[in-house]
Parts: sequence; C-alpha cells; structure tokens
Amino acid sequence: MVAFTIIMLLGSCGSTKDIVYFQGVDDLDLTPSKGLYDARIFPKDMLMINVSTTDPEASKPFNINHQNTQYMNNTNGVNMYGYLVDNEGNINFPMIGILHVEGLTTRECEALILDRVKPYMAKTEVPIVTVRMSSYHITLIGETGSRIVPVTTEKMNIIEALANGGDLTMTGRRDNILLIREDKTGQKSIHRLDISKGDILNSPYYYLQQNDILYIEPNKTKINRQAISNASIWVSALGMVSSIAALVVSIVKK
Repeated sequence: MVAFTIIMLLGSCGSTKDIVYFQGVDDLDLTPSKGLYDARIFPKDMLMINVSTTDPEASKPFNINHQNTQYMNNTNGVNMYGYLVDNEGNINFPMIGILHVEGLTTRECEALILDRVKPYMAKTEVPIVTVRMSSYHITLIGETGSRIVPVTTEKMNIIEALANGGDLTMTGRRDNILLIREDKTGQKSIHRLDISKGDILNSPYYYLQQNDILYIEPNKTKINRQAISNASIWVSALGMVSSIAALVVSIVKK
C-alpha cells in the first residue's frame, strides 16, 4: 500500500516545462511568421456563392437553385445548399457551366465568377460576388476532448483550435501534438508539433487547413496512472478470488 501511494505521488508530479506554452518566445525572431494566411479551395469543399445586383432579376439566374447545387448538413447540423467541389476541382455554375476553382482563394474565386457573369448583364450593372467555404472545419481528439470545430473565418491557427476544444488537459502532451493533414490529391501526411516552444509561431503548420486532425497524446503521468489503476483492479479481483477460494476450502473441510 505504501509503495502504491509513493508511485501515485511520483506520477502526479510534472515538470513546469511540460505544461508551459511558448517557452523561449521572448528571444525568438518572428520575421519568418510574417504574412497573412489565405485558405485555398480543395476538392470536396462546399462553397456558398451569391451574386447580387441592383436589379434582382439580373442576378437571379446565377444564384442558388436546388437543381444545380448539392445538399448537405454543415458542421453545426444546419441544412444548407452549396456547390460541392468535385475531385477534379470543378463546380458546375448556372449559366456559365464548369468552373475550375481548386487552388483558388475565395477572393480569387469571386474574381473568376465576376469575370464570367459580367457579359450576361447590362453595362450599367455592377454585380457583386461573394464566395464562402461553408464546410471548413478542424477535428480535435485526445487530451483536449473530442470535437469538430467549424471555422467560419476560413482561418484558424493551432492555438485557436485547441482553445475551441477547451485547451489541453494537464495530462496532455504539449511537445508532441500529432497533425494529420490531407492535401488536394488525397495524400495524407503526418507532422509533429511542439507548442511548448515559442518557435511554433514560425512553424509552416501554425495555421491549419480545412479537415486537419489534431491528436493530443496523454503524457507519462496519465499512462502510469492508468497502468496502476488497471493493476489495482486485477489485484482486487485476485484478492476476491482468493477469499472465495479460502471460503470454499473452509466449508469443504467442515
């Protein structure tokens, strides 16, 4: 019992270095982190596209029509319609036809669609095109709780994602976060991130892409506690079996 208690106490002790974020950030050169992030459209993204004009009839043929859009539930469970980008990176836009949008930012996609719809309108008309990625989300699992985080701004960094999950638990590893990413061809890649160090701010993986998965591993403290807990269960079970066996033997002897 004493040995068990000592092991538990040792397992509960953790180094400050294992818990604190952004160590060394005060002396870090943040020049490499300069630049604004723009998400790029991938196959299987759902796009919400709207064309507006001063004359509603002028833009009506280019707007949402249940016959030319895909139906889905977004990450909030809300029913919606949108344009699903196919595996070739295309959408089928009303009046215009096939548009290749893979690799574009939403602003670039807006410019492309605007250029294609203008010829169908009067010269005095100034159409406005808005494009949004409505299916953009990040998945969190492990020592931060499991949840899907919708990204309405098409931009989220790793710290924001973890904060949306309620932050890491005290037993979550901050130095070995697993990022699983899939590119536009469907190729998966794995990256290890250390948010305990300040240079995470300069990491090329600081900003997350749509459909990224973050897995936070348990640290040794939690693993040891679980092992001790499992061992305790087995010891209790063996003790119970021994007691029953002793009882049976005493009854038989009588």
